[in-house]
Amino acid sequence: MDLFGKLQILTGAAKYDVACTSGGVDKKAPAGGIGSAAACGICHSFAADGRCISLLKVLMTNSCVYDCKYCVNRRSNDTPRAAFAPRELADLTMNFYRRNYIEGLFLSSGVLKNPDYTCERIIETLKILREEYRFFGYIHAKAIPGADGALVARLGALADRVSVNIELPSRDSLRLLAPDKSKAAILKPMGLISNRIRENRGEVIRYRHAPKFAPAGQSTQMIIGATPETDFQILTLTENLYKTYQLKRVFFSAYIPVSRDASLPSVDAKPPLAREHRLYQADWLLRFYGFTANELLDEKNPGFNPYIDPKCNWAINHMERFPVEVNRAAYEELLRVPGIGVVSAKRILAARRTARLDYAALKTLGVVLKRAQYFIVCGGKRAEGLTVTRDAALRALTSEKEMELLRHNAALQAGERQIAFRFMGEEVRQCLTNQM
Repeated sequence: MDLFGKLQILTGAAKYDVACTSGGVDKKAPAGGIGSAAACGICHSFAADGRCISLLKVLMTNSCVYDCKYCVNRRSNDTPRAAFAPRELADLTMNFYRRNYIEGLFLSSGVLKNPDYTCERIIETLKILREEYRFFGYIHAKAIPGADGALVARLGALADRVSVNIELPSRDSLRLLAPDKSKAAILKPMGLISNRIRENRGEVIRYRHAPKFAPAGQSTQMIIGATPETDFQILTLTENLYKTYQLKRVFFSAYIPVSRDASLPSVDAKPPLAREHRLYQADWLLRFYGFTANELLDEKNPGFNPYIDPKCNWAINHMERFPVEVNRAAYEELLRVPGIGVVSAKRILAARRTARLDYAALKTLGVVLKRAQYFIVCGGKRAEGLTVTRDAALRALTSEKEMELLRHNAALQAGERQIAFRFMGEEVRQCLTNQM
């Protein structure tokens, strides 16, 4: 098989891994132009400063000794197989980089022969790039669960970010759908990477020129919707992973049916993209807004509200915490207000040192008053002409797109072409009541 054939197979097989925050693009340069984003496997990731980075997202091989039922690359699946030699993949990466197609590499792999052998091939690829070609661009590499700890440590010394996919939210689900894998084998390298990153921080402080270990940290990914775990169970696991292993990100991947099996959703089932979206919103609240999993969901209400985002849902269910006075509220209180984000909360703290804030000033600072006005006061006063009721807050916190969906669904149920807004509010209220 020629190099382009391998590239087609192994970039196509890599598309199910979402842990590089990527989106595909198919754009060719015009005649006489330089550079191109067309071609197999070019995807986009985003740096901490907001820059968009093009990555070659590819597998070392899609051959695998494991038979995970949810995976398109499983051993029993009849699919074309290919594998790069370390030199082939390193050369390919450098050729793409020199042509300005990419800025970095996202490298994962099926398990070829055994975890140690696969990890050694990945390491050899990165070693050629780093030591022979002197490539210092961004590299995200997947550690192989079950590989020797020394190999995982070597991988972290060569890559900018290392990740170990936890795959499924519980031990029982892993045993059912991925019998060749174990929770212990996944968590062991995750703990090793976390400890090594922590040790390396001290080394860098003591010795300025000490080599950095996985300077972009580590992440993981879990599949959503293939197994019966609730949003509450998934969010609780996510919170524990952040606390225990200091992960940079937990990625959620809505399950895409790729095979027929009694233990999997129907192949005709649609990926639970809305559920994935709510989990990402909740993940943001855990990482930047000071929320905990138990505040957003609990055993009685284990699923997210389909009509409003988790922060708004929490605020509606805790009206006793509001309103807050924006001229005196602590940063943590401001972050709990719908319509006030991290940036606008910091702007409020800075601005109120020199002036007393009113609603016009808040709008200038980037606060979404359509939402926030139901939960704040300025100088002890509500917004002029505002009537604060639960229904009014619901209407403000539900997006136009979601309200249109409510209108459509309610009309179908009632057999009418038009429906009163009051009925929509009742439907949302009922949904919220079930969440409480």
